[in-house]
Amino acid sequence: MELAISQQTIARVAPLSGLDRALVYTIPEALRETIAVGTLVEIPLGRRSVLGLVVGFGAEGPMKFKLKAIEKLVYDQPVTSPDLLKLAVWMQRYYAASVESVYETLIPAKIRGGATAKEQKFLALNQDLSKEDLGILEKRAPKQFSVYVFLKESGAPVSITAIRRKFPGSEAAYRTLVKKTVLKEQFEVQEHVAYTDTLSQAEHVGTEAPILNEEQQAAATSIQESIDSAEFKVHLLHGVTGSGKTEVYLSAIQKALSVGGGVLFLVPEVALTPQTVGRIRTRLDAQGIKTVVWHSHLSEAERLDAWFSLVKGEAQVVVGARSALFAPLKDLRLIVVDEEHEPAYKQDETPRYHGRDVAVYRGMLCKATVVLGSATPSLESLYNVKARGYILNRLTKRIDDRKLPRFHVVDMKREALKHKGSDKRVISQLLKEKLQDRLEKKEQSILFINRRGYSSSMVCSECGYVAECEHCSNTLTYHRTDQVLRCHLCGSHETAPDRCPGCESPKIRWQGFGTQRIEDVVQQVVPKANVVRIDADTLSKRNRFREILSDFRTGKIDVLVGTQMIAKGLDFPNVTLVGMVDADIGMHVPDFRASERTFQLLVQVAGRAGRGDRAGEVVVQSFSPHSPPIQFARRADFEGFLEEELEQRREFNYPPFRNLIRHLFRSRNKEKVAFYSEQWIKFLEKGLKQKIEIRGPVPAPLERVKDYYRFHAWFFVGNVSKVLPEIVALRQQFKMDKEVIDVFDVDPRDLT
Repeated sequence: MELAISQQTIARVAPLSGLDRALVYTIPEALRETIAVGTLVEIPLGRRSVLGLVVGFGAEGPMKFKLKAIEKLVYDQPVTSPDLLKLAVWMQRYYAASVESVYETLIPAKIRGGATAKEQKFLALNQDLSKEDLGILEKRAPKQFSVYVFLKESGAPVSITAIRRKFPGSEAAYRTLVKKTVLKEQFEVQEHVAYTDTLSQAEHVGTEAPILNEEQQAAATSIQESIDSAEFKVHLLHGVTGSGKTEVYLSAIQKALSVGGGVLFLVPEVALTPQTVGRIRTRLDAQGIKTVVWHSHLSEAERLDAWFSLVKGEAQVVVGARSALFAPLKDLRLIVVDEEHEPAYKQDETPRYHGRDVAVYRGMLCKATVVLGSATPSLESLYNVKARGYILNRLTKRIDDRKLPRFHVVDMKREALKHKGSDKRVISQLLKEKLQDRLEKKEQSILFINRRGYSSSMVCSECGYVAECEHCSNTLTYHRTDQVLRCHLCGSHETAPDRCPGCESPKIRWQGFGTQRIEDVVQQVVPKANVVRIDADTLSKRNRFREILSDFRTGKIDVLVGTQMIAKGLDFPNVTLVGMVDADIGMHVPDFRASERTFQLLVQVAGRAGRGDRAGEVVVQSFSPHSPPIQFARRADFEGFLEEELEQRREFNYPPFRNLIRHLFRSRNKEKVAFYSEQWIKFLEKGLKQKIEIRGPVPAPLERVKDYYRFHAWFFVGNVSKVLPEIVALRQQFKMDKEVIDVFDVDPRDLT
């Protein structure tokens, strides 16, 4: 018997419980006025109640059974928007991801879990202590003293959460003060905690917009016209380092806000770009516009608060890294993807999406203007200027006609022959002289090495033993600070040996070098300089990156040594020297993008020099100084590099001329992963015949990671959207051993 149910009373709900499809439920009359697409609801599923997301209304055809009803509404307003739900459908299909994994990416965990109002505890002063009692407290209980003084100076109740963050391990101290009645607890029910992100105190800059130069104004006008048109358009803003791209972005942001639109501003890693964040916030705060900064250091409660400020329309601008893509902004009119070439925009776990490409698709859904900006645009984006009609806006000059830095290339093979001594293999004579010169002139230097630790390996000169990870196909990196060998893939570590584990010889030594050794050598060659290292090993403390940059800006640091994190978005006028200690790292890896990445890195690192009123210099050290990436970067010849690299890609029909899908297999059993990956490829070849080009399967360059053996195959296709569904359908027919795990990675950026 068919049941006649009004389509307006039926909702399609995607359960957030592992089910990979939407179900239909009736809408109770009491909820019909408030329920909407994107609403989080509680629904019956089997014998339990689960949370689900309303993804649409109505059902296909008449019902043949009685429907269950939605039980209740979790929040009064939708937690996501219709355009984001359409984006989720596209991501599921394009990246061969499960519905559940996409929704987990789309909506913060706290909201998916239906977080509700909670009681928040505050501490307030109950009585003032005399000077005598305060002195005794400072001497006998310093933690109690610190908490008391903090509350006294605050002049208002402070949440216990904030006190714990300010004074780790202080719970016993404030509890004792409460017992003594010096403090009192207050309770208040709050919808969510106050939003106080860690970048709220990011560097502040002038609130007045500078006058744009001719090139900046032309780019700004072009982008503003696109925003006015309210049509989907993509701009590629190609500006040399120091050309003032941020001011063009800010002019576009002002235009989008002036027409009542929302703005999404993406950066590769928000915690590493405090100057950009500071510039945007300072400019907009002065106008009373609330900006949400979305980053990995937000607590779950802060994420909840930030999210609802967007859902309710209290904030119009979001600045954040990759995950900020899914912010539920109202009337999105502008998306900016700064440093669009950065690999950090690619997620390395399911769903393996690329932030830049998803940003473009979301812009299309919202009819928004998308601006992709970089001094070294990706070949894919440049190719899309012709292939997909991206609008190219160029900034060829630095602001105030500042000159690009002078570029020196040092042949380290000759350096080793001319200058003996272990430190000369690390710091060339030219770089040493330049460092000394900058110190005398009270100017600053940045040295870059894209490798953490003291040395890249430990090797025995007697038997040839190399310290390797037991769980990965990777050498262990020596860290001299704590005398350990670490694996940077799985995190395992062990004490560095005094004697060779293979032959008991004491002649086991480190080889190669990392940031720790560079720091030591620089301190030796410029002993009067204040040298500070900045890498993943030194940033375990919260806000440490911002503290170091603040010290560098105020001149407390003479030489900053770091990994690629210091190549992004830093603008220090007093930096006149940049040294690339080893330009060969990353150039010879088995990846067709190796040359492009090396060129981009060289140009970006060089761009940190000479951004003030003094000319800058760059010293690049290499054992292959005549390689194309180095020579093109030396001449600042982007067009020449582009022409040569595209010609090579065209010859082999590599991206951007075709799409690449990587199929990765892993298992603890090497024989099984080899066998089943080979059988799958044979099955695929029969099913698709001439539709794709298949290479592999072969062991991945990093064959073993965390005790899993890895094989991979490459699929070259003309159109992912047309071919991938067929590949996925065939994969569902193929019986894979349960010990073998496989994933599809569409448009991969890491081929190791």
